[in-house]
Amino acid sequence: MDLIEAMTPPIRVVFADDHPIVRQGLRSMLAAYPDLEVIAEAEDGDETVRLANELQPDVLIIDIVMPVKDGITATREITQANPDARILVLTSFLEDDKIIDAIKAGAMGVHLKESPPQQLVESIRALHRGEIALHPHVTLKLMQEVKNHSSITQDGETLTPREVEVLRCLAQGLSNQDIAALLTVSVRTVTTHIRNILDKLHLANRTQAALYAVEKGIYSKQ
Repeated sequence: MDLIEAMTPPIRVVFADDHPIVRQGLRSMLAAYPDLEVIAEAEDGDETVRLANELQPDVLIIDIVMPVKDGITATREITQANPDARILVLTSFLEDDKIIDAIKAGAMGVHLKESPPQQLVESIRALHRGEIALHPHVTLKLMQEVKNHSSITQDGETLTPREVEVLRCLAQGLSNQDIAALLTVSVRTVTTHIRNILDKLHLANRTQAALYAVEKGIYSKQ
């Protein structure tokens, strides 16, 4: 680890799973990485939402299937309160339609429980950088859904130049605060632009907007 890495604060992680053995395994595994710090863990959806709101972690790892409140509902509530929340959902089955529901709820990544531990670590780091961490199978399914349910046509509403700028920023993984600073506008203005983008493109959240931008070639600066 070089000096810059040593001076960088660790990524603050909260994870949620209703199985104590799984939580213990995750904590032990992540403890081996100096750039990651587990600050709390939850065993149900209600506790996950509470910890997310209280601690504002850098990355949340949430099992889709949990008692009291499932991972999808918890994800939706967390992202409604904090649109910049970076959530990675855990699943045992990539074919499960609940994965798409989790992405629609605001998750930025999906991790298969049977995948090697290093893949989970890389996904956490990717989300912290503002990137999307999706299994290729999930990306294809979501891309198809985006194609089927969104478009910019001459007959419909088109994005304004400023909205295109904001969309490009979303594809780059920037938070609302980062976008506001870059474009020299208020966070409230950025939030309004994002809502307009989602409404015009018929998209559910910023993750789908980012995928749309990549598909349409809006990711790269003109």
